[in-house]
Amino acid sequence: MKTNLSVINKILLASVSFTIILIIIRFIYTGRIIYTFYPWNIFLAIIPLLASTRLLNQNKPGIKALLYLMIWLLFFPNGPYLVTDLFHFTTRPGCPVWFDLILVSSGSWNGIIMGTLSLMQVEKFLKRHFENKWVHVSLLFFITLCGYGVYLGRFLRFNSWDIITNPIGLASYIKGSLVHPHQNISVWAFTIIFSLLFGIIFFSIRELKAETKR
Repeated sequence: MKTNLSVINKILLASVSFTIILIIIRFIYTGRIIYTFYPWNIFLAIIPLLASTRLLNQNKPGIKALLYLMIWLLFFPNGPYLVTDLFHFTTRPGCPVWFDLILVSSGSWNGIIMGTLSLMQVEKFLKRHFENKWVHVSLLFFITLCGYGVYLGRFLRFNSWDIITNPIGLASYIKGSLVHPHQNISVWAFTIIFSLLFGIIFFSIRELKAETKR
């Protein structure tokens, strides 16, 4: 397990470094500071991965395990959120459009792989202590909650810190979207469609991993 985890970490480090290097090259080539939000967004996506790793190291469900799970769930949407940074892709003078396309694609991939890996680690921990049917229900819940969280972050500009810095505003919106779903069709349409997308990605990667072991 340690060897596999080490390999994954090295690949992930290479992937994140690739994106950062592209940003630096772009700045050197154009003299313009663009896509500087990626380092911060990537940092936020690393937090749930670290939390899920800590969770996986817990021998039993307890206070510490619950704490790591809550931290993971709070920051989990920050990984898949990177996919929506594709919104920032546009033709800009001074830099080949293909270069920016590769840059934003690499950023999206970082989010996908970090989100998938952290969810796989959470799944592995849950399978140690709970029946498979409850684990499957939990996965669907987490993925749906992720889609909802991505919407809050991308379109309403809420972030994980708002649960502390702006709990009233965050709670008020969540309550409104739940109580009046017909007035928030875009919220739930995005949540469902994005959750389906990430769910397909997650289960595809998970099954590909399982397939190679057969």
